[in-house]
Amino acid sequence: MPKRNQPSARRSQSSGRWLNRQRRDRFAKAAQRQGRVSRAHFKLAQIDQRFKLLKTDHWVLELGAAPGGWTAYLSEKVNAGRIIAVDPLPIAVGGARVEAVAGRFGDAAVERRLQEMLQESPKPKPLDLVLSDMAPNISGVRAADQAAAMALAELAVEAAAKWLAPRGALLVKLMQGEGFDAWISAAKLAFKQVNVVKPAASRPESREAYAVARGFGIGL
Repeated sequence: MPKRNQPSARRSQSSGRWLNRQRRDRFAKAAQRQGRVSRAHFKLAQIDQRFKLLKTDHWVLELGAAPGGWTAYLSEKVNAGRIIAVDPLPIAVGGARVEAVAGRFGDAAVERRLQEMLQESPKPKPLDLVLSDMAPNISGVRAADQAAAMALAELAVEAAAKWLAPRGALLVKLMQGEGFDAWISAAKLAFKQVNVVKPAASRPESREAYAVARGFGIGL
């Protein structure tokens, strides 16, 4: 008969491995040294540096914003636009340009709230950029976790289809595995250019990659 304390022991071992990895991680160290919310700051900074996604007057929708690593970077770059950050968990970033929506994108109440906020724009489709760093709660069952991750990526595409302006851009975290290639192929039908990148700040052992899709609706 298995011992009752085995699940707790496994969680303790996993937590210990995570702490050791954090101590060795140069981006985690840099985030702490610079007072960043999280190491995720560097992922977005590296992607933006390469693809020039952000302008000061952009309207941006960020999905999966907590704890606020990307939101903080956005607030530094967008000085005359608007940032709407969505997550059920608290987002540790404020500011005049940041508006937080508590909840999960895909829930009807959250989408109604976003629609109300975006109707304030004079443009029918007001967003210049949709970002998604959403990730599922990991179950440990790889096939199920992959399916959940791709479902979140599809939600980001739905947000872009509703509110992304022509020539706008979409940045989405993906997990490499089943459904990845099909998602990229579908994105290429809606955007002029699609690139897959793994920024230096993304851990080498992670299956995550980021799709950068630009030129929404151009040439279609």
